Amino acid sequence: MIIAIDIGNTNIVIGGIDREKTYFIERVSTVKTRTELEYAVDIKNVLDIYGIRPEEVEGGIVCSVVPQITDILRIAAEKILRRDVMVVRPGMKTGLNIQIDFPDQLGSDLVAGAVAGIAHYPVPQMIFDLGTATTACVIDGQKNYIGGMIYPGLMVSLEALTAHASQLQGVALENPGRVIGKNTIECMKSGILNSNAAAIDGIIGRVEEELGQKVTVIATGGLARKVVPMCRREILLDEELLLKGMLIIYEKNKRRNMG
Repeated sequence: MIIAIDIGNTNIVIGGIDREKTYFIERVSTVKTRTELEYAVDIKNVLDIYGIRPEEVEGGIVCSVVPQITDILRIAAEKILRRDVMVVRPGMKTGLNIQIDFPDQLGSDLVAGAVAGIAHYPVPQMIFDLGTATTACVIDGQKNYIGGMIYPGLMVSLEALTAHASQLQGVALENPGRVIGKNTIECMKSGILNSNAAAIDGIIGRVEEELGQKVTVIATGGLARKVVPMCRREILLDEELLLKGMLIIYEKNKRRNMG
């Protein structure tokens, strides 16, 4: 088993995974001011909750979209595991053929998701990652990463709405059970969730039109479970996708890292 740590703008996902199964997935808040020791305590606590001793863990890998704390999490994990921890960076072996204008600018989370997508699902495919931002990655029939799109995520949209409309209060993102809201709270819930579901359905159709063929669609990320049931297209929900990709990248680079 390895420990895979995915650092997002809102949450940090800590997972234990090997080729056989995923042992656990937990989330802690992303706080840029926290120290290596504080994050090390988080990692140790997660292992303790699941009864896993550090010596049972083969290694670790970090994937991050928050550069300020990438190395802080790496060092924190190394404190607990007492072995070197990889960081997904440009130049690593991934097996992914990236055909975009500036391949080095592709986020490590998108790389990990695409690596897992290609390994586990038919191509061509689209991968939606619903987090602070919603990202859509497109992989063609030859397993090339050819591009995608980024747009504001559910929570960003909701926070912007409440921040700029004084009569609207914060609400929990839950399906109101109907499209036509009957009060302000229902209207906000329906508007945010249905607009994102419709966006996903519409984007899939436009991508298929541009590619000239149907695609397999996979959704992951902390908010995917809220939106995917409201979509009208067939979408596979895989909340472990990034961890699976990080495991593949770890195994591809293990020997080089040990050397």
